Amino acid sequence: MSHESAPAPAGADDRRGLLKAGDKVQLTDSKGRMNTIVLKPGGEFHTHRGIISHDDIIGGPDGTTVRNSVGVEYQVLKPLYSDFVLSMPRGAAIIYPKDAALITGFGDIFPGARVVEAGVGSGALTIALLRAVGDSGSVHSFELREEFAQIAEGNISDFFAGPHPAWNITVGDLAEELPKAYGPGEVDRVVLDMLAPWDCLDAVTEALVPGGVLIVYVATVTQMSRTVQALQESGDYTKPHALESTVRDWHLDGLAVRPEHRMIGHTGFLVFARRVAQGTTPLRRTKRGQQAPPDQRDLDVWFGPEVTDESVGVKYPTAKKIRRSVREAGSRLDILSSEGELNG
Repeated sequence: MSHESAPAPAGADDRRGLLKAGDKVQLTDSKGRMNTIVLKPGGEFHTHRGIISHDDIIGGPDGTTVRNSVGVEYQVLKPLYSDFVLSMPRGAAIIYPKDAALITGFGDIFPGARVVEAGVGSGALTIALLRAVGDSGSVHSFELREEFAQIAEGNISDFFAGPHPAWNITVGDLAEELPKAYGPGEVDRVVLDMLAPWDCLDAVTEALVPGGVLIVYVATVTQMSRTVQALQESGDYTKPHALESTVRDWHLDGLAVRPEHRMIGHTGFLVFARRVAQGTTPLRRTKRGQQAPPDQRDLDVWFGPEVTDESVGVKYPTAKKIRRSVREAGSRLDILSSEGELNG
């Protein structure tokens, strides 16, 4: 069977072969301390424990071991997806790999799928979505803030070693821009990571294909409750399924096997629901007993105050840090481009 018939998907060749200038690599010492650098000809990595020349790494295999100027050894590895997104420049907070895995898995993001995402944040979830849909699919991101769109574009290009052919981004409000981009039933999956996802539900419902999946990521119980209430009242979706995930690592040292003291706990809630066919009434599961109606205090929490970044505890970096992230995101491409010109 030949393996030379089809070109490699976007970014695949960059994941293979010897280490080269422009590669992002992780240097890990014997105590597990990790540093991430981008390789440059003539570059040096300095610590209080010595210096490593980038030239000693460039041209070697992934997974090699190098010694610094005082003999300290470091393992050199290209970062995995989970490593990359946790160390990349940020504007908005990222969706963690554990949640991105659930979104692509439980959301059934398939090769060739047409996916809409809002907002893009720093591009962490977008990278996972692009890997899931492949070059033949499409991921259209909508983002309100221009600087976040720039950071995401740089991070995505850094990860795939260039622009991804399946990605497109629109800066603007999803409720206004989505009907301009897609007709009724033209989108397979929609992922919403925003403060008030219920505000754009009409536009999302119109764009989703019957049977399509809506995935909503929210930070608080109140947001989750309002989202589920809006989905049920719309009459356009199956019964929503909500969940959260926690990840606990284990300490492995001979027979000393135990849970780690620290873990990744709550990051956000995920709500999944499927679009029913137009004119169809979604079936509701029968319940035992009578569900008590919400009291006025619950209703005041749901529908009273406006949902803001402050009210749900979202904290953005300072303007100075955002400007720095804009400069740093996409820096790999400058090195890769200069090396390509030299080698060309």
